[in-house]
Amino acid sequence: MTRALETESHDTATSQTASSRTEEGERARLDEIFTFQELARLDEALTMSSRETGLRFTLYIGDLGKRTRVQAEELHSRSGPNPSDSVLIAVSPGQKVVEVVTGAGAGRRLPDRACALAVLSMTTSFAAGDLVGGIVNGLRQLSDQAGHPAAKRPH
Repeated sequence: MTRALETESHDTATSQTASSRTEEGERARLDEIFTFQELARLDEALTMSSRETGLRFTLYIGDLGKRTRVQAEELHSRSGPNPSDSVLIAVSPGQKVVEVVTGAGAGRRLPDRACALAVLSMTTSFAAGDLVGGIVNGLRQLSDQAGHPAAKRPH
């Protein structure tokens, strides 16, 4: 697993997700996929996780193709500056796949076991029909595990 985060910004790749969902037809609009409230919850969870940890969390929701891990790693590498300190959560509901990719810096703070537990929590919520809630809870778990940046940690 690879992970990385930044304090100042975050990305949601739902616009790319929407456009890649359908090959033959018109591109889906974000407001047709998620409600405003759901988008606000995702945005807040990404912002808080990034602020609390100093890592940069990004989210991709959509099809990951046949080689899901390779596609997730490629998305992570293009997710913004300094991929070492970023974490990508890639969710492909249609494929029933969740990939967590961390950069080298983020990986030191988020071991594979912590990522696996977050993925387990997310998939449990997904199975109950709560995609947004699962992602929000997974982000909380990951940010709790990563903790605060070293410079802000109490001694």
